[in-house]
Amino acid sequence: MEPKNRLPATHIVASNESSEFARLNWVLARSSVIGLDAEWKPLKTQQSVFPNVSLLQLACQLRPELRSDSVEEQEEEEDDWVEVFLLDLDSILLPSIWELLREVFISPDILKVGFRFKQDLAYLSSTFCSHGCDPGFDKVEPYLDIFSVYHYLQPKQQGRKVPKETKSLATICKEILGIALSKELQCSDWSSRPLTEEQKTYAATDAHCLLQIFAIFKEKVAEEGSSSRVVNVLDTPHIGLKAFLELDERCNKHLRITTHEALAIVRATVSSKHFQRIAWGEGVLSRTRSIYTMPMGESFVKIVRKYGEKILLRESDRKPRSSKKRGKRKPSMIAQVTREKWIDDNICSWEGSTPWELSEGGDGCPKFLCDVMVEGLAKHLRCVGIDAAIPCSRKPDPRELIDQAYREKRVVLTRDAKLLRHQHLIKNQIYRVKSLLKNEQLLEVIETFNLKINENQLMSRCTKCNGKFIQKPLTTEEAVEAAKGFQKIPNCLFNKNLEFWQCMECNQLYWEGTQYHNAVQKFVDICKLNE
Repeated sequence: MEPKNRLPATHIVASNESSEFARLNWVLARSSVIGLDAEWKPLKTQQSVFPNVSLLQLACQLRPELRSDSVEEQEEEEDDWVEVFLLDLDSILLPSIWELLREVFISPDILKVGFRFKQDLAYLSSTFCSHGCDPGFDKVEPYLDIFSVYHYLQPKQQGRKVPKETKSLATICKEILGIALSKELQCSDWSSRPLTEEQKTYAATDAHCLLQIFAIFKEKVAEEGSSSRVVNVLDTPHIGLKAFLELDERCNKHLRITTHEALAIVRATVSSKHFQRIAWGEGVLSRTRSIYTMPMGESFVKIVRKYGEKILLRESDRKPRSSKKRGKRKPSMIAQVTREKWIDDNICSWEGSTPWELSEGGDGCPKFLCDVMVEGLAKHLRCVGIDAAIPCSRKPDPRELIDQAYREKRVVLTRDAKLLRHQHLIKNQIYRVKSLLKNEQLLEVIETFNLKINENQLMSRCTKCNGKFIQKPLTTEEAVEAAKGFQKIPNCLFNKNLEFWQCMECNQLYWEGTQYHNAVQKFVDICKLNE
């Protein structure tokens, strides 16, 4: 994609009663990705308060399915579907837009793109709080930082990691877009009114270039096989409502006609109160809100799941940092204990929805994915008949682990508190195991997830690969034949008239010997099945 060095339509929003504000609401409800930036009057000395944000820039990219049907407009570049809004926070009543912005920042239907936007968010939150909009803003998700995108786009060499150098947005724009982004006006007085034409152009360009860089990133991800698949609507006459809403965004022109017909039926069969939670106007709602957005397209869902981030403001982020330089020192024992207690109190509790509902593809029982820190727990779970997988690779990064859990509809079990930072990517289906010993971990998981264990389930799964056994037991002769070139059966077993069981996945053979009976008794005692 060849970037264009020209600005899309730009609107100044200075009042919540203006036509520009109405246009902003209309565009936000139909946007798939938004570039975020903010400007404020620079502080020359260290102050005890954050500066007031004077301008918030929103570069909104309209969804592709909202384009006109004309051939000329279909051939337009993505830049032609972008509109930039400059929110004049020194003129507009902040309480009138606070709720709208807060919903946009956390809407799962809109991907937010920024460049180190956490500082901007802290300043924005402080500005709105000072005007009675408490508690301001606390998070932005799903979010993608252009700094991370830049490193993804760098050419990778075999066996070498690209060093993460600190780059400015101007440098990144020059390298990726070939556009010289002037930063001369960055330190101008943004609280002065009216804004100059140069300031308006600078502010709009800063936000728009974020979308241009994201477009190149999205194109590269698509080339690597992450693009959405095309679905032929005419070939799916019996499609369900959930699957209907998850179809590829490129089919939506055809679907909009059918949507209105379907919604007319829904409207006639449910109360108006419930209907408002299903649809509004042209878009389909994901919740009851003041801004009605359409569900994110499949191509964006894949990007969010694999590369998405989240900005979360902690209490310490809401206060200006002291300018005093302090040397690094190791945390005291009290500080370490306090930190661990904070983790246990705040992020270790189970917050996910029931992961084994039929709507989630389950069969009445949860499935787990145990990371390398609790790999022993996986074998214990298999011994009591619970589906427990381990990572596909020996040293998976968090994204690989979450991607596997998402594909296989599993709950991640871990001891790693850092992994919980990514729990929003799979509907909070990550549980941090508190116990250290395997037997205690097993009991903790059984109690937390209310698992029903009975003696018939014990030793019903392959402890080696998690597969199920062939339902019909094998005779000794059949077992010998199945084990040829694969597994050796001890000669002492031939005269004992034993039944053999084979795993349907890895073909491992098992028999009810001494080890089997000892294992059954062990887990009867652990799970207290005799009681």
